[in-house]
Amino acid sequence: MGRKDRKEREIKRDNYATKHSAAKKKETLIAIAVLSVIAVIVGYAGYMFVNMTVEAPGGPENAGALGSEHAHAAILVKIFGDEFDFSAPAYQIKSPWIHFESRDGTTIHKHATGVELEYLFNSLSIGLDDQCYVFPDGKAFCTTDEYSLKYFINGEAMSDIRNYNIVEDDRILITFGGETDEQIQEYQTQLDNQEIMK
Repeated sequence: MGRKDRKEREIKRDNYATKHSAAKKKETLIAIAVLSVIAVIVGYAGYMFVNMTVEAPGGPENAGALGSEHAHAAILVKIFGDEFDFSAPAYQIKSPWIHFESRDGTTIHKHATGVELEYLFNSLSIGLDDQCYVFPDGKAFCTTDEYSLKYFINGEAMSDIRNYNIVEDDRILITFGGETDEQIQEYQTQLDNQEIMK
């Protein structure tokens, strides 16, 4: 009986080891298959994102394909000396063509040719023309005899910036109030010292 019991125990042990080994192999193969499928999906999605060449619906009228350009510009908006905060969630990535991102409110990211600043401000629900800067809540700051809206691109005064197409490392200053030339220069220095996030 001892030999028979021992033989049965050996067979049970071998069967258990074989079953356990087979189960482990099966689990490993399933895990590898699932991870492989996930890797393929992520790789394909990444490839499609990098190589987007079609226009997405709702884009700017004269814009090139997404990815046709990648330019960055610094911006500073001062209303009566207070800085407008584009880092708030309400102003982050409202359009794939041109936007603010990564909780940064000082760098404009443009992802296609032909995208003008007017499109950026429209996507943020901010009204902008040669006379007025209008907040999303409707509060307007318009040029009067006492106060004026001023635009500067790379230190040069502009009458209107709606049709401007940013290029790499541009610096855009928008002010409203009764600033002196010295205050404008202080704002320009602040803008020049801003880091452009790339």
